[in-house]
Amino acid sequence: MSAHRASPDEPWPGWATSRAAQAAYGKHLVRIGQLIPVLLYSQVMDRQHLAAAHTARRQDLIDSQVTSLAMECRDDLLESAAVLDALALCHGHGSYLIRPYQEDSRHPVPTDVELRTDASDVADQLVRHDQEHGTSTTGDIPAALENGCTDAERDAVRAYARREWITSQEEWPGI
Repeated sequence: MSAHRASPDEPWPGWATSRAAQAAYGKHLVRIGQLIPVLLYSQVMDRQHLAAAHTARRQDLIDSQVTSLAMECRDDLLESAAVLDALALCHGHGSYLIRPYQEDSRHPVPTDVELRTDASDVADQLVRHDQEHGTSTTGDIPAALENGCTDAERDAVRAYARREWITSQEEWPGI
């Protein structure tokens, strides 16, 4: 057991947060630090269970797992969007990759730009999910991102995901 005591300044051992992340998430940064290993573990275990069911030719288990994963989709999007957004806030401000982006190995993308882009792409998936299923808890859903979207539109989907996640934490503390 680790002796580390999580705080908004250091929610996870060795992870020092930025002022931007602290301003955006406040006391909830501790929960984001807790989500990092949980999300990684959950992804691995979900895939392992599906692979085992496939190997055993158990279509009933595959169907059950897929149904369960589909029901948890919004929670996964919300948690992943919050973690990526907090990490992106810790890497400062900057631009995003253009949409659509074509990988070019001759011109590597700076990590902070890629991280911000990934944060906005996951937040966009949350926006699309909430638009389709009417699952927003805060309302005022921004437009989904399209090719050629602006940095302001990417910022808007991240702010929306942040708002949704903080609201979920305040409505269901300790979950």
